[in-house]
Amino acid sequence: MRSRVRDVVALLLLVAVLVPYAGYLVNGEMPLIENAQAMASTGLLLGGLAFWVLRSPRGPQRIGKVEAGSAALGLTLYILTIALAATSAAEFLLAGFIGSLLLVFIADLLEPKPRR
Repeated sequence: MRSRVRDVVALLLLVAVLVPYAGYLVNGEMPLIENAQAMASTGLLLGGLAFWVLRSPRGPQRIGKVEAGSAALGLTLYILTIALAATSAAEFLLAGFIGSLLLVFIADLLEPKPRR
């Protein structure tokens, strides 16, 4: 498993999601992140950017079934988190959404890369 610059940048973007999420769990809010909707939107923005960075800029590639499934699951959990933000279920949905971001990242890292 060889690390690429894109992998490191994507990891930093993922850490940029996990740090505020940890602070959100501890304090119930972070600067600019006051509720589950804001945390989920931050995760979607930075997680989507990390996914885009991981995908090669040289054109579309196939993504694996695990990666595609966890990305679809993540989008579904994001939508449910936003829709049910006023309920206590939003916190559990948010945890699942953050977990799906991690799963997409891990699935992409474990996917065999073509040799140049």
